[in-house]
Amino acid sequence: MARSNYVFTSESVSEGHPDKVADRISDTVVDAFIEADPQSRVACETMVTTNRIIIAGEVRAGKPGASKAENKAFTKEIIASLQPKVRAAVKDIGYEQKGFHWEKARYVNYLHGQSAHIAQGVDATAKKDEGAGDQGIMFGYACNETPERMPATLQYSHNILKRLAEVRHSGERPELEPDAKSQVTLRYENGKPVEVLAIVVSHQHKKKLNGNNYSTKRMEELIKPYALSVFPEGLVTKKTKWMINPTGRFEIGGPDGDSGLTGRKIIVDTYGGAAPHGGGAFSGKDPTKVDRSAAYACRYLAKNVVAAGLAERCTIQISYAIGVAVPTSFYVDLHGADTVDPAKLEKLLPELMNGCTPRAIREKLGLNKPIYARTAAYGHFGRQPDNEGGFSWERDDLVPELKRLS
Repeated sequence: MARSNYVFTSESVSEGHPDKVADRISDTVVDAFIEADPQSRVACETMVTTNRIIIAGEVRAGKPGASKAENKAFTKEIIASLQPKVRAAVKDIGYEQKGFHWEKARYVNYLHGQSAHIAQGVDATAKKDEGAGDQGIMFGYACNETPERMPATLQYSHNILKRLAEVRHSGERPELEPDAKSQVTLRYENGKPVEVLAIVVSHQHKKKLNGNNYSTKRMEELIKPYALSVFPEGLVTKKTKWMINPTGRFEIGGPDGDSGLTGRKIIVDTYGGAAPHGGGAFSGKDPTKVDRSAAYACRYLAKNVVAAGLAERCTIQISYAIGVAVPTSFYVDLHGADTVDPAKLEKLLPELMNGCTPRAIREKLGLNKPIYARTAAYGHFGRQPDNEGGFSWERDDLVPELKRLS
């Protein structure tokens, strides 16, 4: 039986964390290719370090009716156009430091054509549907801990850093630099968060804080009001332990302080450790890669199950074989809820997405759009769907149909 009284912790990192800078750049590449050709294939990895930006991977784009040579040239044109887009992404994050500057960092691009042997398994033909881009297992999760139907420890960790990023970008707090991390520990009673036990924030800063020399007290006075504002009233108490920049000064940060790589923050990107993870990262991958698109589909289905009142928590697993369209398995866990038989959902939910084939997922969620750079920080889940098609997997439009099961 699941425990109902316990303590749990999740962490988040800001858009300026080195690994998130790498994710943002990789997803900027994905958006650039999909904008040029919605059917593009992209697998882009990024490494950032002291004034260095290195991208590598496999890509393919084309135009309807074009020859193989013309499509190859078109792909090379897109590759050649990426540098200003990458630099603009780094500028938007806010890096204008001596050790990492959007305009001065050396940029190297090692992108090349997609493997023909991978392409033959993924591409649709007259004899087969579009296959999965790789084998793997993917998970989706939702719960009733927050209005976003996300684990509270993770959602509050994200919200702290989003709030601090807002006041940094607006100029309200110019002392803050882009790199930051947060961590929230909650005490649960009867499965519900009832008290914040600890809040940890490490935030990069300029040499002076509001014209004064750095001190732990001044940093705490700067950070705490913004962090406190994201919690519901009463959750933070006098007993809550605050740790703001616990190691002291944090002036050297970002890719200058620690190198960053695409795909190293997969728990931050998903459910903060509150649910299983299949192991595959999201950023830098076009939506034929089921690591990304099927994880989005599982979140979409799990969120709708919870929103329909069928369970307080829902975990979904799906699996694929490379080159095969139909999933090899589909599993639903309602964590003890008895409103509906999980086996019934295991049959119905894939049907609501036309079998959960890679093509069906992309079409249902509208994933062949340049919507990915916005996902690179503060989580891929628990976000608001937007008018451009971003975060479409956060819709709850299946609720009316699912409510008929209860």
